Amino acid sequence: MSFGSPQPELMPGARNAVETCLAVRPGEHVALIADEASRTVAASLAAALDERRALLTGLLLEDFGPRPMRAAPAEVLSALETADVGVMCVTPQPGELGARMAIVRVVERRQIRYAHMVGVTPQIMQQGMCADYRMVDRLSDKLRQRMLRAETLTVKTEAGTKIAARFDRRLDWVKTSGLISPRYWSNLPAGEVFTTPATVDGTFVCDASAGDHFNGKYGDLQPTPLVLEIQGGRLVRAGCEREDLEEEFWEYCHTDENSDRVGELAFGTNLGLSEMIGILLQDEKFPGVHIAFGDPYGSQTHAEWKSRTHVDVLARNCDVWIDSDQVIEKGRYYLAHLGLA
Repeated sequence: MSFGSPQPELMPGARNAVETCLAVRPGEHVALIADEASRTVAASLAAALDERRALLTGLLLEDFGPRPMRAAPAEVLSALETADVGVMCVTPQPGELGARMAIVRVVERRQIRYAHMVGVTPQIMQQGMCADYRMVDRLSDKLRQRMLRAETLTVKTEAGTKIAARFDRRLDWVKTSGLISPRYWSNLPAGEVFTTPATVDGTFVCDASAGDHFNGKYGDLQPTPLVLEIQGGRLVRAGCEREDLEEEFWEYCHTDENSDRVGELAFGTNLGLSEMIGILLQDEKFPGVHIAFGDPYGSQTHAEWKSRTHVDVLARNCDVWIDSDQVIEKGRYYLAHLGLA
C-alpha cells in the first residue's frame, strides 16, 4: 500500500534509519508496519526505502481490525515471516503491548534486522533520528564494557531521585545504539545500554515521561511527578498529586506477579539530544539513567522471569556514578571518564 507523499524535512532522519541504522540493501524485502497516526513518518520511510531500491510491503494496522489491537494481525506476522528487515512505526494504545510483543517474538525467532519505532513523531524524525549513530555506538560500547565489571550504580536528581542498583554477572548488558544487527533489534531513535538489575533500592522520581500508554495519556510529568519507592527491586509505594495517575500506575504494576519488579535499568546514550521533549521514545535515549517495571526482555538480558507488562519511567538531569566514578552530571556525560575525550 501507499502511505502518501513524504515531507522533505523528514527525509534526512528517514535516510539515517534506512541507510545507517538498518543498512538496507537493494533488493531486500522490508515489511513496514504503520498506523494512521504515524502515516506521515511511514511515508518518509517508504520513500527512503524506495531510494535504496528495497522491496516494500506496507501494512496499515487499521486495515486489519479495530484499535486497540488485542492480538497481532495475521497479515503482519506473515509479512515478517518472509522479510529481511522489519520496521514498526505506530502510536501505542492501551492494551496493545501483548500484540507488539508477539511481533517482536517473530523478529527474534527469525533474527531479522528490526526497528521498533513505537511512538515516533515528525519531531523525533527531525531530532533523535538525525543523530550521529556511529558516535552513539562508540559511547554505548564503552558503557557496556564498563558495566560488565561494575558492582554498583548510583543515580540522584535534584527532584528527589536517589537509587542504588546492584547487578548479576550472569545477566547481560545489551547495547541498542542504532546500528541494528540480526542479533539485536532496536528502538529508533536509538541510544541505550540496559540490563536487568539484581536489585534496586531507593526513591525514583519520574519527572519526565512514563511508558506504554501513560505517555500519550498523561504526557510530561514534570508538573506532577510520580514518586516511586523501591525495595529489593520491587515497587512498594507510588505517590502523585494526580490521584488518577497514581492509581492507574499502581494497578498496571500489579497486573501479574512480576509487574512491580524492576526489569530494566538503562543508560540513555544519544548524544544528539539537547533536551527532553515529553515523548518517551526519544526521551529515554537522552543522556541519563532510567528504569522500567515489568518484563526484563529476557531474550536479550538472559533474565529467566517474565511479565505481561513493561513500563519505563524517566527522570530529568541525572547525576550518575558507576561504583565511585561519576560519569554523568545533570544529564551530561564525562566522556573522558569513559575514554572518549
